[in-house]
Amino acid sequence: MPTTSTDPRAAAATLLVPGTTCHGFAVERCETVPELDSDAYVLRHTTSGARLLHLACNDENKAFAIGFKTPPADSTGVFHILEHSVLCGSAKFPVKEPFVDLIKSSMQTFLNAMTYPDKTIYPVATTNEQDLYNLMDVYLDAVFNPAIYTKPTIFEQEGWHYELDLPEGVEGEGGDSSASLREGTLRYNGVVFNEMKGALSDPMSVLDDAVNAALYPDTAYAHESGGDPRAIPALTYEQFLDTHARHYNPSNSYITLYGDLDVDRALAFLDERYLSQPSAASRRMDAAVAAGEDPSTLAPNPLGVQAPVTCEYKRVEMATTPENALVGLGLVLGSALDRKRTIAADILFEALLGSNEAPVKKAILAAGLGGNVVSYTAAESLQPYELIMLQNAQPGVARELRRVFQDACRDLCEHGVPRERLEAIISSNEYDLRQRDYGIADGVAIACDALSTWLYNDDAATLALKYGPVYEELRDDLDGSYFEDLLRELVLENDHMALVELVPVDAAEGAEGAEAAELAAKRDAMTDTELADVVERTAALRAAQEAEDTPEDKATLPRLRVSDIGEARPEPPLVVDTTAPIPCLRHGIPTNRLAYAMQYFDLSGVAFEDLPYVTLLCRLLKQLPTSEHSAEELDNLLAGKLGFLSFTTEVMTQPDVDGVRPYLLVSAGALSEKIDALASLPREVWSGTLLLDADADRVRDVLTQIRIGLEQGFINNGHSAALGRAMSYSSPSAVVREQLSGVDFYLFLRDLLEHFDERLDGLRAKLAALADRIFVADGCMASFTGSDEDFDAYWAAAGDLGLGAGDGAASGTLVVPEPRDRHEAFVIPSDICFAASACDPRRLGLDVTGAWAVAANALSYDYLWNEIRVKGGAYGCGFRAAGERQTAFYTYRDPAVDPSIERVARAGEWLGSFEPDEAAFEGFIVSCVSGMDAPVKPYALTKRRNTTYLAGLDPHAREERRAQMLAATPGELRSLGTDVTRIAAESPTCVFGGRDVIAKSNAGFNVVDLLG
Repeated sequence: MPTTSTDPRAAAATLLVPGTTCHGFAVERCETVPELDSDAYVLRHTTSGARLLHLACNDENKAFAIGFKTPPADSTGVFHILEHSVLCGSAKFPVKEPFVDLIKSSMQTFLNAMTYPDKTIYPVATTNEQDLYNLMDVYLDAVFNPAIYTKPTIFEQEGWHYELDLPEGVEGEGGDSSASLREGTLRYNGVVFNEMKGALSDPMSVLDDAVNAALYPDTAYAHESGGDPRAIPALTYEQFLDTHARHYNPSNSYITLYGDLDVDRALAFLDERYLSQPSAASRRMDAAVAAGEDPSTLAPNPLGVQAPVTCEYKRVEMATTPENALVGLGLVLGSALDRKRTIAADILFEALLGSNEAPVKKAILAAGLGGNVVSYTAAESLQPYELIMLQNAQPGVARELRRVFQDACRDLCEHGVPRERLEAIISSNEYDLRQRDYGIADGVAIACDALSTWLYNDDAATLALKYGPVYEELRDDLDGSYFEDLLRELVLENDHMALVELVPVDAAEGAEGAEAAELAAKRDAMTDTELADVVERTAALRAAQEAEDTPEDKATLPRLRVSDIGEARPEPPLVVDTTAPIPCLRHGIPTNRLAYAMQYFDLSGVAFEDLPYVTLLCRLLKQLPTSEHSAEELDNLLAGKLGFLSFTTEVMTQPDVDGVRPYLLVSAGALSEKIDALASLPREVWSGTLLLDADADRVRDVLTQIRIGLEQGFINNGHSAALGRAMSYSSPSAVVREQLSGVDFYLFLRDLLEHFDERLDGLRAKLAALADRIFVADGCMASFTGSDEDFDAYWAAAGDLGLGAGDGAASGTLVVPEPRDRHEAFVIPSDICFAASACDPRRLGLDVTGAWAVAANALSYDYLWNEIRVKGGAYGCGFRAAGERQTAFYTYRDPAVDPSIERVARAGEWLGSFEPDEAAFEGFIVSCVSGMDAPVKPYALTKRRNTTYLAGLDPHAREERRAQMLAATPGELRSLGTDVTRIAAESPTCVFGGRDVIAKSNAGFNVVDLLG
């Protein structure tokens, strides 16, 4: 269905007049939000009490969100489990996985749900208006009328349940004896249970939780809203249902509508279908009152304000590696409704701690207390706080960190916070606000932002969205002592703060050992009947998971048809402008008065063993002084003049299966009015950085920070690391990526740091030589996105970018080692694992057409989802075949290795017998095509088009792939089953996971203790 032709702002202005009522909604007020080019209407449903914010604007990527205030009373993760569970079927849509059905059948550009420390949000976005109503219908019935009241297996699946693992050869249900059952190992399983095991394997998350508990001991924020695996099994099914009934009601809800949509139709839909109708929750509440329960006990959990408390020191132990030692200093900033104070604090701490040249961070690093210090403003809570975190902390330095931090801040209060730094941060923030690149659909991000104030005051629905006047005030405040006064209040006079140290301990002393002992004791205390009940309940759960939805149940789901898909979104042609001093890929894409300039420098003249040094070069540029500016001056200049400047590496897989071409990519963005800086500053950095005189401490700090970041990535995003490593077993391009940024680079970096002093001079010389070789005109390709005027102004200022011709004799020296299957399992400090099997399908002689994308959708959201996530308890899984040069299986936060490998092996067999009904199959096509057609921000679109060109891809390949998706048939997918079986069998596997999880695998991995 096409979008409405009426201007949405004009239509809303006519319909939603303050003081009137529309479809049961009282229109309370209207205000313009110039920052979002929209008009905001605040409404209240008179019958149910539901609040609604409508943002009328011309964005075709429409969004809907419903949120609930959900402050937890404990750490059982009940609201997180509810977030998962309500999307597992409802009264109107009684299928097992409507959430997954929507992913694989709608044109959604965002579809998910999020649990915050005090709220739960269910947002969707799509470019198709009928699809928006379909998504709204399923989500609203899910939250108000979920199947959880009649299907306790949902709670067991998504939350937790017992399982009894019997030794091989010992019979379970139907042939068990009490003796055989007592030989079993009792364990917990559940999607959220396993997800949180992975989440709380991250020391930074554990520290953040501990800081919150110390700052807000008497409030909801003292609890882990996602759920602590040690507390989750304390949650009962009745408590779970009671919590839903008390919180998931319209009077506790916050609804957002955003974009170019028919608001008259939307309000009528909300009123008639849901807000004026009784819900499962309301019926349970009514029954409780009728049974004599005190109505006051049925209210939602309170969200109170914490009186100021000071935690002088708190020690938290965690089973992790010594490098993960942390110290956190938490400072409460004030009230969420004081937006100026929160924004000012964010700017202030970014100026003090946001880079290695920031004055307070520089002082902490100089004190040698740890490897890195980062700062984070937690603005989405009733009482926002700042968390200053010392990473790779030395033992026993917590109080010294506080002293150094306060001394540095005291000095700035007395002598002034550098105005050039504050002004640079303000300018950088304003660039980001103009760019509006949230990484997700705009309407979803804005709905979440609105709740950062709206949740705490009904009159503050738009307070977080109208930031323009705040920035104007803060610019004016640069002339006074506002920032110094604020710094003094927050750091030197703050009576609401906490100092927490996270101390690594041996794994044997950690939560995993405690859990195993707890479960062994529970098993021993269970009667024979209770043990048999565990086996029976597990079997019942498996039966429920394996049961197919009936045709009648499937027919209840709203679906789009292929005919609902419009034509492909036209893109302006990519022009290679050879009139520019450097050949330039020119993109005529609207940018909202921003400009993006890039340079791709060819690395094929760099020896393979030198590639890790290229990554170090990328990370050290911007961190060191140039011939024109000190490091501190440069830091301020870049933040103030540019939106961003990055030096990264990219590897382009070539049409030849063994072909690989790596590049060093320089990317920068700026406001149109700062084109001169866009032309001059990147050049100054790459050509003028004083590499031969690089300060040893500064270099060591940067290298240590890279190491810490890589280690955090292995722990939190091990699936990405596993995918990259698995690809390197067969793909030369992936071998190069590993050398530039993967495990091989990490091992190189650790060795370099261990021998830093003796290798420093050689490192300086190597970096300088590489810079001279890389930053040359030969093989360089430029890219520009912006208006014609900006293009002309850029090249007039940039000239030839100061690039010499280079030494042609140095080219062609990159020789990539032959890939080989290493069959590795990397031990990381975690209670779960990540696994991947990947290959280049061209190695197997496979042509991955658009039909493969449809097959990947079916495998990921049907077979693998049910087998690995639902049954296996992993948080995520999937099959990728999005391009012609990679196919891969992966799992995310998986409790076990071998069961998932076995299920992957059977994926081709499942696909070979795939017989979906017509509507379901059309859904797979619709969702695949809509993923290709989703709106893309200018910078991301620029990079995608550049990659197509530099990787030698057919510029019409996307159109052809889209056409192949639309033409796919069930028979064509079935014919791919044999090929999928080959991919599963012949794709090398790599695992990142906890030692105990890996030890339970019989796959014969070469185990590597990655983090030492």
